[in-house]
Amino acid sequence: MARLKSQYVCQECGHSTSRWFGRCPACQAWNTLVEEALPEPKRRSGQAFMAQGGTKPQRLPQVEAVESQRLDTGIGELNRVLGGGIVPGSLVLVGGDPGIGKSTLLLQVAANLAKSGREVMYISGEESPQQVRLRAQRLGALEDNVLVLATTEIEAATGALAQSKASLAIVDSIQAMGSADITSAPGSVGQVRECTGQLLQVAKQQGLPIILVGHMTKGGALAGPKVLEHAVDAVLYFEGDSSANYRILRAVKNRFGSTNEIGVFDMSARGLTEITNPSEMFLAERLEQSPGSIVIGSIEGSRPLLLEIQALVSATAFGGVPRRQTTGVDYNRVAMILAVLEKRMGYPLQTHDVFVNVAGGVKVTEPAADLGVALAVASSLQNVAMKPGTVALGEIGLGGEIRGVPQIEQRLGEAAKLGFQQCLVPTTAVKNINVDGFGIEVVPVRRIEEALRAVGCSTRR
Repeated sequence: MARLKSQYVCQECGHSTSRWFGRCPACQAWNTLVEEALPEPKRRSGQAFMAQGGTKPQRLPQVEAVESQRLDTGIGELNRVLGGGIVPGSLVLVGGDPGIGKSTLLLQVAANLAKSGREVMYISGEESPQQVRLRAQRLGALEDNVLVLATTEIEAATGALAQSKASLAIVDSIQAMGSADITSAPGSVGQVRECTGQLLQVAKQQGLPIILVGHMTKGGALAGPKVLEHAVDAVLYFEGDSSANYRILRAVKNRFGSTNEIGVFDMSARGLTEITNPSEMFLAERLEQSPGSIVIGSIEGSRPLLLEIQALVSATAFGGVPRRQTTGVDYNRVAMILAVLEKRMGYPLQTHDVFVNVAGGVKVTEPAADLGVALAVASSLQNVAMKPGTVALGEIGLGGEIRGVPQIEQRLGEAAKLGFQQCLVPTTAVKNINVDGFGIEVVPVRRIEEALRAVGCSTRR
């Protein structure tokens, strides 16, 4: 049987097939299959490999335990997201929309390490050395120990890394790199896979940490195949509107730390500045006596955050289908909460448009925000401002009951630190804690109607 000399690979999901399709059989995306030449196989028997000194298996207790010393990036928020710093020999992928601050952050990291006496290799595939210098000059990051290599050839990059004494390498970006062994254009599935594989080999063999910059697709995912995310040790996403000042760095994969941590930054002309008290920043522009607004206590990794939930409820125009729009909270979760309010409380939400937003551009995924969403919707529907200085915590069940949430102590401590007077918490969550030691009034609530009465809302329309 004749061997295939080429294959068709989907640019979105990496699925490969022997023939061309207008629509990818795996992800159903249109016009994403690109032909790529298959490399000639290099066959070598297992006995020949072992005879040449190949790696032999070891018994697990006999494997030498090595405590890795993490590199301090000089940026506390980035260290938090990475789990304490950069692990030697790790491969980290940083993605985000154009102009969000990826290159700015990494150039600041390079300058911080260079100031401590370490050498950093900055490999630029999209900008010339002069352009990199202009950005570094604007950021105040001109350092002698930062080496700049402008190339799109992965062989040149790996060769320079092999001869250097760098403590960190930055590749900006992986989609701009290409290998001479692959005939397709840079940025294609084959090129991204091959370049990532070569950099991974360099990182593991030399113990050199490498940070890759990745482009984003129109759908908001990292460009290239999913194998790119599987091959690296950590994947970090930059979130936020490029027209606003605030940026959020979130880990969606981390083999050496938690995936729930976030870092908060402020973008300015001098680069990214870390924000050590994000709760105060997110609530700085909040209006106290505003209907449809309440504060919730969220946990991101080990950090408690106070966030403002906003809701706007208005009558549906011309009796059409009511709109449901959410920003920062799960749409399906909000739809469930609206159904509970309609069924258990009798609110006529089927004739009203509902808009729910988390102020500040943060995404909340935990169910602890349920009670805040329900109270904000009820407050906006009745056009009644809730009792000021109130924080709401709790998950809502389909029966209208308020269920417990974890880490109540951290949430209460953060609310008390910022001067809030009372906090609505599930009754089951306060049984094993001393509610008098936080300096804030704790109001246990068992059902949603109890929470509505506690903030001054009516239990009926």
